[in-house]
Amino acid sequence: MNIPSFTGFQDFIFGDINLKLLLCFCLAFVISFFLIPSIVEIARAKSLFDEPNHRTSHIQKTPTLGGLAIFNGVAISLLIFFDFSDFPKFQYTVAGLLIIFFTGFKDDIIGIDPLKKLIAQLIAVLITIIFGRIFITNLHGFMGVWEINYHIGILVTMVIIVGITNCFNLMDGIDGLAASLGMLVSLTFGTWFYLVGEYNWAIMAAALVGALLAFFYFNVYGKRNKIFMGDTGALLLGFIMAVMAIKFNELNISLHGPWAMRAAPAVSIGIMMVPVYDTIRVFLTRILKNKYPFSPDKTHIHHYLLQLGLSHFQSTMILVLASMCFIVISWYLRTLSVAWLLLVLFVVATILSYIPILIVEKSMKMKGTNDCRQKST
Repeated sequence: MNIPSFTGFQDFIFGDINLKLLLCFCLAFVISFFLIPSIVEIARAKSLFDEPNHRTSHIQKTPTLGGLAIFNGVAISLLIFFDFSDFPKFQYTVAGLLIIFFTGFKDDIIGIDPLKKLIAQLIAVLITIIFGRIFITNLHGFMGVWEINYHIGILVTMVIIVGITNCFNLMDGIDGLAASLGMLVSLTFGTWFYLVGEYNWAIMAAALVGALLAFFYFNVYGKRNKIFMGDTGALLLGFIMAVMAIKFNELNISLHGPWAMRAAPAVSIGIMMVPVYDTIRVFLTRILKNKYPFSPDKTHIHHYLLQLGLSHFQSTMILVLASMCFIVISWYLRTLSVAWLLLVLFVVATILSYIPILIVEKSMKMKGTNDCRQKST
């Protein structure tokens, strides 16, 4: 019995990296796009909704399992297009992704204790670091430090991955924001990986952009099938962003040429500046007010933009434009030292962040003053 050979077809599909990236993006989009209506239907049947409350920005019950579609879109696309022979230890990163996925999924369905949630994230990170060999080995001269000890590198990497993972989770507060920032960051990292010949990482970025684009449509424009990504999607998004950022930094240690980043750690932070800075600002503000850093409130920058009367979409687009500005700044100042570029980024971020905050606080004071005058009369 003669079995037909598809070698020529496979060579055609997998031999052209541009076609491979396009197909990976399209497959992730299609899988996520067609899964979401079914997920919404199941969520309605089982009453799996995010109920509106005093700290949410939506006013109607909405399914929260969008991350399930994002995960399937990314995972299936990677299984087909990712070259595991070129990166044999990537299986451990996938194992970490699975742990993150099931942690977020359980949290969306029945809830999970914050400590258990953190432990699950640490386990996923340790698997990725120890077995997947993805960790920080060099600080690129930050504070005069270059190459660092293996064990210190593991600790630094754990803090970075867990931190960035939760930064994106905390930014998932209004329609389209987490997905938009995720697409922009993935596209930026993916383009750089493509330009330096790291095609497997570009494929990962393409898969994530495709899955997020499909989710974005239903999250922002969906009426009957509106859905949130939930912790399942937000944690998954943050974890992938963190892993790509670490790979970006490690590749720049010995890279030369037009795409080399002298201040790679600062550039990677600049690419993710909006969620990173906003999380740091919110945590510090809560600590200064003697509050628990993870206590929920409405002090994120997107909450202030909503208080200015902007819609979810308008607020999202403003923050996306701000993120683009930070990416441009990081690119043009990439030859600075890590410390100087970080200083520039944080100064700009502070100025931009406190413009809407000060406007809201001033309007609230004026409102309070007017209310007092009306009561006195």
